[in-house]
Amino acid sequence: MIKIKRALISVSDKTGIVDLARVLVNKNVEIISTGGTAKTLREAGIPVKEISEITGFPEILDGRVKTLHPYIYGGILYKRDNASHIEQIKQHNIGQIDLVVVNLYPFEKIFFNKDAKDEELIENIDIGGPSMIRASAKNWRFVCVLVNPQSYSTIIEEIENQGGISEITSRKCAAEVFHTTSYYDWLINRYFEKDEEFSFKETVGFYYRKIDQLRYGENPHQKAAWYRNADKNPFWKQIQGKQLSFNNILDMESAYRIACEFEEPSCCIIKHNNPCGVGIGKNQKQAFENALKTDPLSAFGGIIGFNNELGSETAAIISKTFFEVIIAPSFSQEAIKIFSKKENLRLIEMPSFNLSEFEIKGTNSGILIQTHDTKNWENLEVKTKRTPTKKEMEALKFAWIICKHVKSNAIVLGTTNQIVGIGAGQMSRYDSARLAVMKMKDNFKKKKINPLVMASDAFFPFPDSVEVAAKAGVTAIIQPGGSIKDNEVIKVCNRKKIAMVFTGTRHFRH
Repeated sequence: MIKIKRALISVSDKTGIVDLARVLVNKNVEIISTGGTAKTLREAGIPVKEISEITGFPEILDGRVKTLHPYIYGGILYKRDNASHIEQIKQHNIGQIDLVVVNLYPFEKIFFNKDAKDEELIENIDIGGPSMIRASAKNWRFVCVLVNPQSYSTIIEEIENQGGISEITSRKCAAEVFHTTSYYDWLINRYFEKDEEFSFKETVGFYYRKIDQLRYGENPHQKAAWYRNADKNPFWKQIQGKQLSFNNILDMESAYRIACEFEEPSCCIIKHNNPCGVGIGKNQKQAFENALKTDPLSAFGGIIGFNNELGSETAAIISKTFFEVIIAPSFSQEAIKIFSKKENLRLIEMPSFNLSEFEIKGTNSGILIQTHDTKNWENLEVKTKRTPTKKEMEALKFAWIICKHVKSNAIVLGTTNQIVGIGAGQMSRYDSARLAVMKMKDNFKKKKINPLVMASDAFFPFPDSVEVAAKAGVTAIIQPGGSIKDNEVIKVCNRKKIAMVFTGTRHFRH
């Protein structure tokens, strides 16, 4: 049990500090403090000694130096069960400090202020605070340290009911110190590296701030929570609807990311993290209708993404069918009114989509880090005798962009303004091709699609998928190239009068 005789209090966040100090004073605890905190306590009628009275040295350099002194650190760091330490403390007339209540300069608050200047950020890098709380945490068996106002109630309860603070509680408080300082230093590091590109260093660290405790993960028996990058401001707002699920979150980001690939009005419908419908159009209504036609059956219960404000005309059509989530840069008031009748429908407003510096995939023993797949093509190279028409090339580029977002092996069939068939996640490219054709035939029946093109996320290991494409009426194909059987594939294309374009870029997505 740690008996509190003397406490050092120096906080930037004054929440609850007066209540804590009153309890300490009632227990005859001497309080020492610094500038602003001392002023707050005195105004509340709480007796307090300034740090300078203890050290015999004034605060200097605009407060940059005030607590860094042996009279402070000696009082914190000496071991109460070490005879040599006790002798040294007596010899130098150093008073013990049993409780340290410190929270750090609000660097995080300034970090997120877009108008903050470098000088303001620099002056909010705390030096003495981290040193003090680390020293206290190191000596946790004899000194309790508080860095979070939410901890005060526990400490007050123990002091009033037990006459001191238990070692169990003190150890927990010490652990919170190092969590606090590691995040604090990480955020400062992010500030200094703000203009640098991400590099694959020998060690990396990331912090994420909790957004929500989810009901469950991918399945009801899995626990889950949602976190965002701790160095980024919140980037979205939920307008209505019930809590987002684990799967909703993954799907809505995919839907929005795909929709934002295009300048013209576009719409993407996601199901199980694969696009089941993508369309562009002269207006939003047309884009949605084109996306829905890709696969209306699979679209039911899906997640919809738009790249422009969702208006009432499109909202009226969407409301006739069941969807889980709609994400867009904004929603018109009329659209919100229409959707308000569907209370469970989640409406997510995300003004813009900005990719993070890298993406992370978890493994059992760690993580994999990679840059995002943002490249579409550098040089398109026609490999067949026949060159794609202008319309075919337009459709090929459209299908290729969508193919990048489909789980491998991926085959996408499309035309200039919509995707008409998707084969996703098959173990063979041939099966993906057959699946895409089947989907197209199911949803477009005997409708003539012109032009009809195919995109493949990786090379064709055999010409069989091209044979499937030809039989379905495909007139142009886009793929990375690089197979040892490229020449055989090209020969089949020439024989079938299919134009083939190589991108030189693969788009595997696991």
